[in-house]
Formats: sequence, C-alpha cells, structure tokens
Amino acid sequence: MTTAFSGNPASQPTKQRVFAFALMCVGFFMATLDIQIVASSLRDIGGGLSASQDELSWVQTAYLIAEIIVIPMSGWLSKVMSTRWLFVASAVGFTITSMLCGLAWDINSMILFRGLQGALGAAMIPTVFTTAFVLFPGKQRLIASTTIGALASLAPAIGPVIGGWITDQWSWHWLFYLNLVPGIVVAALVPRYVHIDEPDPSLVKRGDYRGIALMSGFLGCLEYVLEEGPRKNWFSDDAIVICAWISAICGFLFIVHALTADDPIVDLRALAVRNFGIGSLLSFVTGIGIFVTVFLTPLFLAQVRAFSSLQIGIALLSVGAFQLLALCAYAFAARYVSMRALLVFGLVCFGLGCYLYTPITHDWGWRELLLPQALRGIGQQFSVPPIVTMALGSLPQSRLKSASGLFNLMRNLGGAIGIAVSATMLNDRLNFHYLRLNEHVSAGEPQVASLLDRQAAYWSAVAGNTLDTAQAGLATLHRLIYREALTLTYADAYYALSLCFVVALVAVAFSRPITLNAPPPDAH
Repeated sequence: MTTAFSGNPASQPTKQRVFAFALMCVGFFMATLDIQIVASSLRDIGGGLSASQDELSWVQTAYLIAEIIVIPMSGWLSKVMSTRWLFVASAVGFTITSMLCGLAWDINSMILFRGLQGALGAAMIPTVFTTAFVLFPGKQRLIASTTIGALASLAPAIGPVIGGWITDQWSWHWLFYLNLVPGIVVAALVPRYVHIDEPDPSLVKRGDYRGIALMSGFLGCLEYVLEEGPRKNWFSDDAIVICAWISAICGFLFIVHALTADDPIVDLRALAVRNFGIGSLLSFVTGIGIFVTVFLTPLFLAQVRAFSSLQIGIALLSVGAFQLLALCAYAFAARYVSMRALLVFGLVCFGLGCYLYTPITHDWGWRELLLPQALRGIGQQFSVPPIVTMALGSLPQSRLKSASGLFNLMRNLGGAIGIAVSATMLNDRLNFHYLRLNEHVSAGEPQVASLLDRQAAYWSAVAGNTLDTAQAGLATLHRLIYREALTLTYADAYYALSLCFVVALVAVAFSRPITLNAPPPDAH
C-alpha cells in the first residue's frame, strides 16, 4: 500500500493546503478545457494542416480515447508514484505535448500529439478530486467540492468560446501554446507544496496488468465506436463491427476480472456503496448534459444560422456567466439548505434548460438562447458539486484514489455516449422530418406557388433563362425545407436530452442523505 505522508495531510497549514489545491486545480482546468477548446476551430486547423473533415474528427477523438483509458488507471499510478509526482509528470507531459500540437506539421502529427496530450494529461483530472477529500475535512470540503464542480462543468462550456476567440484573434496554434506558462508553473510548484502520500514502487511488481489490458481494449474500442459510428453508419462499416466485438468481449472479461481479483486496477466494488453508485450514475447523466449541449448548440448555430466561430462563442458566453453567478449563490445556499435539495434544484434547472430548447426555430440567436442557457449554467453549478460530495464523500480515504478514476470515467463516458447518440439522431431524424415536410409541400399550393413565382421573377431578372430560374426556385424551396427539417431535428435531440434528467431525479430519491463528514475506514 502507499505509505501515508508523515502526519495527517489535513493538518498542514491552511494556506499551504489551499495553495497546493489551487495549483492542482489549474492543471485540472487545463486538461478539462482542452477536451472542447478545439471544437469551434476545427475548420481553421483543417485549413492549416490540409486535412479532410474525417481526419479532423480525430483531433478530438485521439484526445478522448487516450484520456478515457488513462483516467481509471490514475488511482494505481498515484499509489506507485505518489499523488505529487504523478501530478508533476502529468503536467510536464501535458505541457510538452501541448507545444508539440502547436508545432504539428500535418494532420498525422497532430493526431499523434493530441493522443499523447490526452494520455499524459489525464491523471490531473481524478487526482484533484482525491486531493480535495484528503486535504479538507468537514465544511472546508464543501468549498473544495464546489470549486471542483464549477471547474469541471465550466471548462467544457467555455472551451469553444475561448477557442473561437483565440483562433479569431491570433491563430489556432495558440489554442495549445496557451497551456505552456500555466503548465510550467504547476510542474515547478507542485513538488514544493503538495504533500499527501509517498510513492510505493513495489506496487509495479504486483500491478494488475491483465486488468489494464482488458480495460484498454474495452474503453479504447468503445470510444472509437462511439466517435466514428455516426460518421460511418455504425455497423455497416467493418472496422466499427470489429471494434464493437473487441469492446464487448474485453468489457465482459474486464468486469469479471475486476469483481474477482484481489487488487484490481479499478475498484468496481465501490459501486455497491449506494451513494457512490448513484453518484456515478448522476455523473454519467450530467456528463451527457454538459457535453451534448456543447456539441448541439454550436452545431445548430453553425449549420442553421451560419455563425462564425467568434459569433458562436459570444452566443454561448451566457452559460459561463450564469454559472459564475450561480457559484456565489450555491456557496451561500449550501450553508443553510441540504445538499440533496440543492442537487434536486440543480437537476431540475439543468433538465428544464434543455427542455426549453425544444421550441427552437431557424432564427434563434443569443437573445432566444439566453433563458435556456441561463438555466443550464445555474443547473450545472447546483448539480455537479453535490454529486461529487455524494459519490466521493461516501467512501473512506483508502478507496478514494481508485474510485475517483471510476467516477470521472463515468462523466466522460456519458459525454461520449451522449454525443454519439445525438449525432445518430441528427442524421435519422433529419431524414424523417425532411420526408414529412416534403410530403406536405406541393407546387400547386398557393403559398408554394407564390414563393416559386417570386423566386422565378428574381432569378429571371438576374439570369434571364427561364429553365434556370425554375431550377433556382426549386433549389430555394429545397433549402427552406432542409432548414426547417434540421431545426426540428435539433428540437428532438434537446427533448431526448431533457428526459435524461427525469431518470436522474428518480435516482436521487434512492440516495442516502449527503454528508460532509468522511465515513469510517471500514465503510461499505
């Protein structure tokens, strides 16, 4: 076992603990931000690297696959290296690969460096959660979990905003160079101020390498299927079929192994602790909500409204603004209201915010998006911190390292599955709505005939060819039908997303009261 640091880490001077935690939060925020920071700038990256749309998708996919594999391993790695040195190694690796991403000379080098960036930076995410519950007891833990929850939900929300602004002002290279200064500062100061445990290299000999191999095959192939499935029509593609089989077989063997091994790489038995199991489910649902809304809203504004990267960023800015406002309200309310009541309020706001997108029309802009996004920002802030406290606060410190990786995996996995399902819905429901609308549009109808006559007159004045003007009028009609079908499709996706929060609210009813006090070492 990892040897505990001399003395209780929570007994260190408050200023040192706060500064150490703040340093780790900077690294955590960088790693989380980089998941989505390229989302609104892929077109610019593709132009700079001469990459196709399919190749560009791997700029995000490579990062996510690598990160989702390493996150569950962070518990074991922190026991081997200690929390301090694992975080330093992760920060150094993340900083170096960020620089390499900015220097990428073609799409292949970019994909390679993004994969390394995701793998090397992944450990910074779960170690922060563990640190918060080790360094801060009682009510101090409330502030720590609130901070983590705010950063975890804020980073994906403002990632495209920051990315769009940086690309518009400078170039896409600065999306990655942005990490250099904070990365160097974190790597230099963490060894001095973070003291939680000591390394235990002997664990390398007893490592669960079978579990690591099975988990890598399971999660890596699953993430590939989820990312590439919507683009390749799912199981009509041979690579998707092969990866799905590998993922299913490795997943089954991994679960059996994790439940029967003496010291597995991931502690799946922690899911039997009621509040941790329910908290992990809620983390999965909020992962769906956070990542899917970040996926759908910029896509709608780009496809239907033809907004630029900067315009999309400005339209989405209200989410982060209301989340920051809600942070103060949450910190105040948490002193007087039960955590479970705050969680219910947050989930209701989050789900209602998603539902209010359903009457969306083709001319929605930032004004119409303001109320749904305000509720979403408030909901994220009021739901994520109680979920963190519910899940990790229900376990003793001896189980926190492994459980933190599993908890964070659930959020990212929820986002990956949610985006894959949403992308599939956008394709299938678009065809459905287009066919339905097309059935009700006939050239003999007065409104349609009037539209075609106006278009014919306009194009006749411009082109002068009767055949060309008729074709131009029909093309305009097709674009209108397509636009409305696309808008209805987004409404369907948001409606389905809002239903996920109904499931989350039902799950909360089965949870135990959320407390800020750590359970005894033998808690089950």
